[in-house]
Amino acid sequence: KHLSKLIMNWSNINFLDLPNEILFIILKKLDNMDVLYSLLNVDNQRLDMIVQEKMFTENLNFIITTSTGEIFPIADHKMDRFCKNILPRINNNIKSLILESGSMERILLAANYANLTEIKLFNFTDKIFSRYFKVNSPFHRIFPQQITDLILVYKQSHHIFSMEQYTNELHKNIFNFFKNLQHLSLNESCLFLSFRNLSLRTCSSSNLKKLCIAVKRFDDCLALLDGRLKELTTFILDICTVNDNISAVYNMVS
Repeated sequence: KHLSKLIMNWSNINFLDLPNEILFIILKKLDNMDVLYSLLNVDNQRLDMIVQEKMFTENLNFIITTSTGEIFPIADHKMDRFCKNILPRINNNIKSLILESGSMERILLAANYANLTEIKLFNFTDKIFSRYFKVNSPFHRIFPQQITDLILVYKQSHHIFSMEQYTNELHKNIFNFFKNLQHLSLNESCLFLSFRNLSLRTCSSSNLKKLCIAVKRFDDCLALLDGRLKELTTFILDICTVNDNISAVYNMVS
């Protein structure tokens, strides 16, 4: 009944005259990034309290996707406002970030992110890998202990390493650096990794529960199921070649 009266008298009602319950219903229909950008820090204490609720602040998406599938960071003026005024205010609520590699450093250095556990990174490249997945990374305070879910979406390019060397270096750094990783996804249609002859010391984890990757051959799949990933329960993979002749014998762990 109360809502009906509000609708009937809509032309006479200011947005802020609405009760919190109705404001929540309206704002939940909108993109949370737009809500934060438009309403946080606008000199209204009531709006500040509403838009800092977890439904608007836990998961933030800093990318835009074009009609052709290309990925770009959000516009510079929006990025400025988020980094300077919004992220420092809501950083303790943030659990998940979707980022584009070119703007990730600016965003991750804008706040402390004490509760951040998931990162999805688009346009991932060799340079990002070699610069940030190491001990002296500027994100060393976040990556090793906090991140449990890491999704890397590659930018199509020619890699600087051979596939075997690239696989070795990538996984050595990921598993050594992200100590508490439970979910790892590597997404790129042209990237088929090779795990044959990859030592347990280089590629192993006692925490990983979910792995999504593409591999070159069926041998590479078997190589990952020899006990090196002790807690793995979900294994999603794309195999480039399902060969009949297995080149090595693996000690499979049931």
